[in-house]
Amino acid sequence: MFSRRIVPAAILTAAVTALCGCGAQSASAPAPASPTSSPAAAVATAPASAAASPQAVPSATGAALTIVDPWVKTAKKGMSAAFGTLVNDTGTDVTVVSASSPLSPKVELHEVVDSGDKMIMRPKKGGFVVPAHGTYPLQPGGDHLMLMGVTEEVMPGAQIPFALALEGGGKLEFTAVGKDFAGGREDYQPGMDMGKEQG
Repeated sequence: MFSRRIVPAAILTAAVTALCGCGAQSASAPAPASPTSSPAAAVATAPASAAASPQAVPSATGAALTIVDPWVKTAKKGMSAAFGTLVNDTGTDVTVVSASSPLSPKVELHEVVDSGDKMIMRPKKGGFVVPAHGTYPLQPGGDHLMLMGVTEEVMPGAQIPFALALEGGGKLEFTAVGKDFAGGREDYQPGMDMGKEQG
């Protein structure tokens, strides 16, 4: 009788050991995809099971760069601009190289610069470089996303989707909220003087 009890106990012990071994392998399988220094590397090292999910790639790249309080200036037609604060949680700089939105056929990365006696807007050469473990403000009177020829009126509270393309192939997708803003009389027309008195 004693030997009968030992055999089932040995089988049970072997089964538990096998199950624990499988569980440990599963849990450690993502280990090769350890934190990476670039969004492109994060996508490249994503587990195969995650890559099969359509949401896996945006999630992996979105973790490298996020945006806080994104909003779009209300506009009836023509042009508008989008703002917020980009946040980089990685140990390497992340560069935004382009932007898109269904609200506009053309979205540009813009900066406001001092051109002698006036402030002007122009495309930002080299994109927006968000420093490692740092932030990058997109704000009225400074760098921003410029929407050319908006396809519909931007009302207060409107939900506007955006996608930012990152150097190396990553992407950040977010929704910005329509918001009234008078500010320093920014017009957000290319080449317009910033803060110029309108007659």
